[in-house]
Amino acid sequence: MSAGASSPSHGYHDRLFAGIACKVVSTFLFSLLFAVIRWLGPDFPIGEIVFFRSFIGLPIIVAVAYFGGGLGLLATKRIDSHALRSICGSVSMYCNFAAYTLLPLADATSIGFASPMFVVILAAAMLSERVHIYRWSAVAAGFAGVLIIAGPDAARASAELGGAIYALTGAALTALAMIFIRRMSAHEHSITIAFYYLVTTSVLSLFTVPFGWAVPTWAQALALAFTGFAGGVGQLFLSYSYRFSEASVLAPFDYTALIWAVLLGYFFFGELPTPQVWIGAVIVIAAGLLIVFRERKLGRKRGAPL
Repeated sequence: MSAGASSPSHGYHDRLFAGIACKVVSTFLFSLLFAVIRWLGPDFPIGEIVFFRSFIGLPIIVAVAYFGGGLGLLATKRIDSHALRSICGSVSMYCNFAAYTLLPLADATSIGFASPMFVVILAAAMLSERVHIYRWSAVAAGFAGVLIIAGPDAARASAELGGAIYALTGAALTALAMIFIRRMSAHEHSITIAFYYLVTTSVLSLFTVPFGWAVPTWAQALALAFTGFAGGVGQLFLSYSYRFSEASVLAPFDYTALIWAVLLGYFFFGELPTPQVWIGAVIVIAAGLLIVFRERKLGRKRGAPL
């Protein structure tokens, strides 16, 4: 092979870098989304924010479907499966958004990292996956970290405790939605899943109108529109990251969200995590990485794709 010719390993590393880059960009966009939600939270009902996040994200998904294979990607014969996944995801979005309006960005982000622990539990219960002592130990350690983050603190107000409950509930429901996606991914395109999820969330959020929606100023309207843009584009970058690289390789980069949360929280809201939050976050992240490591190792033993 000549020196100028590209090798298979060179192409692999290019795809690996592209996947990691897309993953990091997606975590940054989602972190920006949550920062905007934190800013909007005192002035807007959560249902209204959920509507704008979902409805404005729909055209992005439709455009990607149109240019990426045709609108036929949006067709499905499995409405029941989409309904279960979408309702679960809609309630999860509501809980997560509520958490970010009540908690500092880093706190809500750290508690959200409990989602992989719930995935292990739900996979064992719903998919009959065998879970051994290593992953159960990681789950136990992860929840201990969450308790440290959300536990009693002299400076923690009751509203923040409520936010911690919302964040933990959102993490559990996110994990449940991921279990549904695992079941659906064999026969449904990721664009199809995202489309019905946003349609369902948009419709369900309209039921909150009788409970009061606020009329936004121009600046607030732009911020609401940005939630849909950041969420939609972030979802696309996330999807592309898994097209370029394996899930087990990308999983550790989920935790860059904490870096963005700390930076955005400090510069826009004057927030800095307490030592309690740092300790708990380190434990939760370590537990999540252990779960990823074990999943990767077990995948190799089974000869399954990572």
